[in-house]
This record gives sequence, structure tokens and C-alpha cells, in this order.
Amino acid sequence: MTHDSWNRRQWMKRQGATAASLLVGVTSHSARAAGALVKDIRVISEQPDYYHGWSTMTQGRKDELLLVYSGGRESHVCPFGRVELMRSRDEGHTWSWPEVILDGPIDDRDAGVVVTPKGAILVTTFTSLAYEPILEKARAVPESWDTKRLSRWTNAHERLSKESRQKALGIWMTRSSDGGLTWSRRFDPLVNSPHGPIVTSADRLLYAGISLWKESRRIGVSESMDDGESWQWLSDIPVRKGDAAANYHELHMVEANPGRLVVHIRNHNTTNSRETLQCESNDGGKTWSTPHSISVWGLPSHLLRLRDGRLLMSYGHRRKPFGNQARLSDDHGNTWSEPLTISDDGSSGDLGYPTTVELAGGDLLTVWYERLADSPRAVLRQARWSLK
Repeated sequence: MTHDSWNRRQWMKRQGATAASLLVGVTSHSARAAGALVKDIRVISEQPDYYHGWSTMTQGRKDELLLVYSGGRESHVCPFGRVELMRSRDEGHTWSWPEVILDGPIDDRDAGVVVTPKGAILVTTFTSLAYEPILEKARAVPESWDTKRLSRWTNAHERLSKESRQKALGIWMTRSSDGGLTWSRRFDPLVNSPHGPIVTSADRLLYAGISLWKESRRIGVSESMDDGESWQWLSDIPVRKGDAAANYHELHMVEANPGRLVVHIRNHNTTNSRETLQCESNDGGKTWSTPHSISVWGLPSHLLRLRDGRLLMSYGHRRKPFGNQARLSDDHGNTWSEPLTISDDGSSGDLGYPTTVELAGGDLLTVWYERLADSPRAVLRQARWSLK
């Protein structure tokens, strides 16, 4: 997976600029005519000295919202990432101080979360050494970096030997059966994607993703039969003719209706580059259609089935207008509406990975990461909005 770096506006100025509500209308292809009434956008992270990235939000038990992300960071790519968790018990009006739940010896990146039918919390991440070329370049020209910064990166890097750093690469899951008071050792769920597994209406735990850091890259689905304690390979997702599997990234799945599953894929193949591809299964995930275009530029996608049966996809839009968009489907993912704008006030593309939950009263809550202009650190932003 490739992450690029961009510049952002200073976040305090942004809060004032986005305080007013925004009504955005759309003409729908498949979903009935809809619009997005954005009621509030604000920053919810409270540690401006750190870069926050790639969050996932889900409904927990007792009306609690759980939000995980890669925190403790210095920049988009660095050796310091760790997985942190925040909670809200008032539908996102306030959030708890972050808890560090996983901090390995190298960079812990994208964090996903799901709550199992038995109440266990599963959190996913992957580890990366993408910072190494940056550090090597800085060491070659040490005067190009601040001395203290170079020392921090070097000391973090040298916590492990070269061989041990390679062994630390992996795709990981950690599990809590007591509401997050304690967490298991990290273990391998066979695939990785930013937003983690899903739970179906039949209480199946399924995880669509890619097998990072393995000899052969597989795209497919794993399944857990024991409440997330272990995972088995369920099925492969085929590769479209002319595509390379190495250019498929960051999958997410939704149950469109019982038996029918829809997966979205971040695509970096030449055909439909930087678009979201889609594939479907009508046998509970045993077999999959070939990925195909849905004519949506933007990525990666998070999928949600609304209480009225419609599907909602939320995704980052990393070209002008920079921001986050959503689309609706009222035919189980066969077709998608024109975009609904959640945010469009970004100054560059270092933003996105939105996830959305449907609140009890019908409002939608979307959280994403964003590096604001004139600030070296990314924050977590949140929009409260509704469909009209």
C-alpha cells in the first residue's frame, strides 16, 4: 500500500470555516433522489503534537461508539505508529482520552475494529518498514534533518536488528473479551484491510483483505468460527484480466442482504486507476465475481447497510475538491447514486479513510483523518449529517 504526503491548513482556522451547515443535493442513478445535510464538522483528536491516521469507527455495546486509529505518529510515514482507541457514550458529542492498545517495535498503521456477536472487540492493524528509505536518505545527508529528529528516528529504528525488523512485519489482530480492559497477544487473521472484519446477519465473522508480507499475495476472505480467536481461509477473489493482484488494496465488505456480500477494492491498476472496484458473492462468500468498475473515483471505500436496507459507501476524494464523499445504493449494490458531499474543504489529498455509523435517531456520523494546512500533523475530523 502506498501513502503519499501533502500539506494542510492549520486546523483551528478550519473549525471556524466549517461551523455552518451545508446542504448538498445530488441526482441519483439508482438510489432515490437524496442529498446530504451536513450539520457539524469538527476536530475530535486532542493531541496536536501527534499525527493521527487511518481510523475506523463502529458501534459497540450499550450504545458505545469505538474509534481506533494509528496514533503517536510524527508523520504520514515514520517508525512511531501505534494503535489507539477512543470511546464515545453520547453518539460522538464527546470522546474519551485515547488508550494505547497495541504498540509494536516498528510502525503500526491502519486500524480496524468490530464487535463480535458475543461482545468481544477485535482490532486489526499491519506493521510497516516504509520509513526505512526516508531514514537512509537522512543519514546520508544528516545536515538535511534536525539533529533531534534524526536521533529519534535512529533510536526507534535500532531497537531491533535488521533480521528482527523483518520478522516484525505482519498483519495483526488483537482481541478483548472484557470490553477493552485487557487485550490478547497479537495474532495473524490471514488478511488485512484498513477497516477490519464484519459480522453478518447470521453472526458470521468475515474478513475481506490481502495477505500482506507473504511470499504470494492473495486477495480473498478469511472467516472465524470461534468468535475471532482464530481465522481460516474461506475463498479467493479473482483478479480482473489485465490487472495485477499487487495493485489491489484495502478491501471492505458489507452484507447487502442475507447470502449476498459486496466487496469494494482500492484499485491502482492502469485501467480504472484510483477508482473503487466492486465484486459480489451470492453464496455467502464461497465464490466471487470478477472485480469491475462502478465508475467511482475515490478510495478506499467503507461500506454500511442502513436500517432501511440501502447501502452507503463512504470514501476519500483526493483531488479537487479534496474531501470525503458518499454514495447510496437501493438495489443491493448493483448501481450507485451520484456523490453526496460530506466534506470538500480540504487543501490537499492527505485525508480520507472515512467510516460511517448510523445513529439511533437516524443521523449519520462519519470520522476520517486529515492533515490540515500549515500543520505538520494530521487530526481526526468528524461530520454529523443526515440524508434528505
